[in-house]
Amino acid sequence: MNSRYDAGRDQGGFEPGSNDQVLRNKLGVTDPDEMDEVELGLLEQLYQAVLVADFPDRTLRVVDIKTWHRRWLGNVYDWAGAGRSVNMGKGDFQFAAAAQIPRLLTVFERDCLVRYTPCHDLGEPALTEAVAVTHVEFILIHPFREGNGRLSRLLADVMMVQAGHEPLDYSAWDADKPAYFGAIHAGMAGDYAPMRRLVETALAD
Repeated sequence: MNSRYDAGRDQGGFEPGSNDQVLRNKLGVTDPDEMDEVELGLLEQLYQAVLVADFPDRTLRVVDIKTWHRRWLGNVYDWAGAGRSVNMGKGDFQFAAAAQIPRLLTVFERDCLVRYTPCHDLGEPALTEAVAVTHVEFILIHPFREGNGRLSRLLADVMMVQAGHEPLDYSAWDADKPAYFGAIHAGMAGDYAPMRRLVETALAD
């Protein structure tokens, strides 16, 4: 859970009795493993809703991503769907300052979502570039208090399905976390090639 992040307690804080391992939640869950199971089960429902029942075969907007986040975690956290209000980092790496998130999401919508989606006419090289750039930029903004990585994968999968592909296979990303984090860091300097290679490896047969 968010014990791996450095963040303030303004946006929900931690659930009493969780040893600062579980964010304050509507369910009173204090065990990290239990919360992981709750979030995973709800994420599976979200995937079913977005990729099957109500697939967005159109230009995506930031409001879509906020809606996905709220649909996924709205029964768990009061702030689901709302922008992050605390600064966060992972190790020595700091994500975008919370105060900058509204502005950055406006730029993200213009430069990534409107530019690339729907992905109908993108060949594989252009598609991998679009997904790589969009993924890196979303992770660097880190707009939500929790669930950014998983939501960024859903976004990538929507883009893939729009282009006629299957959702990505992220097993190689999970198996080599240093390579993944290195690709994010490279993207911060405008070098998307490492993430593009990771997207290429994640393309399903």
